[in-house]
Amino acid sequence: MKNIRYEKDGENIATLVLSPTHPLDRTFAEELNRTLVTLEKDQVAGVVLIPEKGTVSDGSDLRELLAYDPSQKEEAIEISFLLQQALRKLETLGKPVVAAINGPALGEGYEICLAAHRRIATEDPVIRIGLPQVGLGLMPGSGGVSRLVRLLGLEKALPCLQEGGLLGPKDAFKAGLIDEVAEDEKDLRKKARAWILGHPEARQPWDEKNFQIPGGTMLTNPRVAQFVSLAPARLKKKTRGLYPAEEKILSAAAEGMLVNVDAALRIEGRYMVELLATPVAKNLISFSLQTAAIKAGGSRPKGFEQQRVRKLGILGAGMMGAGIACVSAGKGIEVVLKDVELQKAEKGKSHSARLMDKQIARGRATEEQKEALLSRIHPTADASDLSGCDLIIEAVFEDVPLKNAVTREAEVHLAEGGIFASNTSTLPITGLAEASKNPANFIGLHFFSPVDRMPLVEIICGRRTSDETLARSFDFVQQIGKAPIVVNDSRGFYTSRVFGTFLDEGCALLEDGVDPLLIDNLSKLDGMPVGPLTIRDEVSQKLGVSVRKANIKMVEEEGGTWKEMASDRVLRVVTEEHGRLGKAYNGGFYDYPENGRKRVWPKLYELFYKPDAHIPRQDIQDRILFRQAIEAVKCLEEGVLRSVADCNIGSILGIGFPRYTGGQLQYINTYGVRRFVERANELTEKYGERFTPPQLLMQKAEKGELFV
Repeated sequence: MKNIRYEKDGENIATLVLSPTHPLDRTFAEELNRTLVTLEKDQVAGVVLIPEKGTVSDGSDLRELLAYDPSQKEEAIEISFLLQQALRKLETLGKPVVAAINGPALGEGYEICLAAHRRIATEDPVIRIGLPQVGLGLMPGSGGVSRLVRLLGLEKALPCLQEGGLLGPKDAFKAGLIDEVAEDEKDLRKKARAWILGHPEARQPWDEKNFQIPGGTMLTNPRVAQFVSLAPARLKKKTRGLYPAEEKILSAAAEGMLVNVDAALRIEGRYMVELLATPVAKNLISFSLQTAAIKAGGSRPKGFEQQRVRKLGILGAGMMGAGIACVSAGKGIEVVLKDVELQKAEKGKSHSARLMDKQIARGRATEEQKEALLSRIHPTADASDLSGCDLIIEAVFEDVPLKNAVTREAEVHLAEGGIFASNTSTLPITGLAEASKNPANFIGLHFFSPVDRMPLVEIICGRRTSDETLARSFDFVQQIGKAPIVVNDSRGFYTSRVFGTFLDEGCALLEDGVDPLLIDNLSKLDGMPVGPLTIRDEVSQKLGVSVRKANIKMVEEEGGTWKEMASDRVLRVVTEEHGRLGKAYNGGFYDYPENGRKRVWPKLYELFYKPDAHIPRQDIQDRILFRQAIEAVKCLEEGVLRSVADCNIGSILGIGFPRYTGGQLQYINTYGVRRFVERANELTEKYGERFTPPQLLMQKAEKGELFV
């Protein structure tokens, strides 16, 4: 058979070696049904399920799922029920079944394990166990919901299902996802065989006559009834109604509790199939495929051997520099953290100590790991300590003369062929590279704050950056566990440029007289993590003004004219006339009382709010997302973006564009390119030329093409 290898030993114990599968794989479902006929005929003593090539299935073939069409609904339901039927036969075989997990048991792979009577995993740090389908906009459909609820009870099962977290063997054991941990593969097989021989008449708990779901159901336990009644409201607050998979999981779990396991499985299967056709699932699957392609080196130049950074220099020990130092040292890299004063550099190192202390308090790190990490960070004020660095990253303030000065001072200490990178978020790399003696080895590495939590690094190529420098920079970003996107040079590059439109549209809405709270709250209803006015306060208006002045100066030096935006006008009023510099200072758009929740600065209503400004809520929400998506198209049109994948990944992981959209260009695809153009034209007529569709977008609409 293609997906299942059947073996039987001298003790009459059968072993099924399984290849990865996915929810629409009819071949696997049919093979498993045929295998069960063989098992019944052979009168085996028990069954061991073992993954082929060290994995129990990654849960899905994403490309086949992405190709699913609603016209296939009945066929998909049939396949789902076929696999459910096979797994029910397996667990009601009348013989003990053990899942021997020696590799990742994810998604459908773990659902198969749930049909076993015993789940044992090898104590291997690489192994991850769980049901992550929700991250793809999907849900388990082969028993993951029905069996896990019966195994753990509703309240314990729902977080595993709705959050999609993956656990190592020890944590999976504590959570009840597996029953036992083995020392190694030899011990795993030994334990599996011993359990089979010791439990010849094993049955699932839910097949026992008087079985009760742990914790009870809505009909037997008032506490569970109350939990279920409040769950939809809690879920709506969390997802804002944008992620249907979590709602379907709740429905399948709650409804499935009130019927027998066979009926529960059918309910679960139908809900899973419904999700396959949703735009959110399509978008999240597409995003996952694009992310995998980027991580596989899709944006890396070919022909260069992979390299690793051994010694890293960082110039500037502020929050950004200190954050880069921490994540790099955590990956085993020796880091020289330089600032103008040793005290400042040591303060930057202490940032890593604080982060590690938090990890230790949460049980995610040890004192030994903390000491090892800190031992790799060397604070200094002496540039000569940078000698021999493979890579130096400048992370000083956004000031061109300052950046040029530290470049000249530090670059001479690079190892032969070493790379110099700027962490600038807006200043063109080509211009900064003029201070370098070797512009071919000069590149931009734009990290996002906080560095320890933000997964993205935007790699910016100047006009003279070599392909080898790009390849080595790409390798470094992956070496420290970040996702790299590659863009070409321009003012603001891609992420800062597009993110700036989000902030500017918030100011434009403020100028139009919209209630500040409505601006921020409707942005969050769109799916943005926080509103634009809140972001302005968090980053600080003071920094925004400084960056704006630097950019205006550069534009004028290049002989251009700065085009004033809403942000310029609003910040001029708020900062220059009223001294509101942001949360870290005396407050900005909001006040921040010491003993209370933040509240809108009252003067803001006097300055901007217009009670008679009746802008439809849908217009507000569309302005927030359309403005960003249109700017992303401009970046692609101008060659700043090198690929659609870089855009979609960068927009979600760097800017915080709503994940359910699949990214800014995928958002246009899902909206419908032609319909998006029509809506953009409507917004242009009502609110201005910033919503005018770019030529590339018009061409796509005319040809009926998508952004791929």
